[in-house]
Amino acid sequence: MAAHRDAERGAVTAELAVALPAVVLVLVAVLTLVAASVAQMRAVDAARAGARAVAIGEEEAVVARVVGRVGGDDAELLIDHDGDWVRVTVTKPVVNGWTAAGPLRARGTATAWVEP
Repeated sequence: MAAHRDAERGAVTAELAVALPAVVLVLVAVLTLVAASVAQMRAVDAARAGARAVAIGEEEAVVARVVGRVGGDDAELLIDHDGDWVRVTVTKPVVNGWTAAGPLRARGTATAWVEP
């Protein structure tokens, strides 16, 4: 019986060493998904606020401040006028910091009728 226990000594450590990278990978994937969801919601909210501001006749500088306030300082704004309608597109990185230049970006678009 003692020989059997000695043979299994360290088995849990080895199993943990094999499984730990998979656990870390799943954790990173889940955290990235959560960050992408939050960034997407902020981009859509910022686009809606920006479209509302353009629709009531605010200047582009004011719209940019509104979008920055709702979407964050790293939000990028694009305003597209089409007759009586305006489409505001906001893009922002999913993560901040040195990885913000990466390919993961959230985008939100909102359309509003420009009031006369």
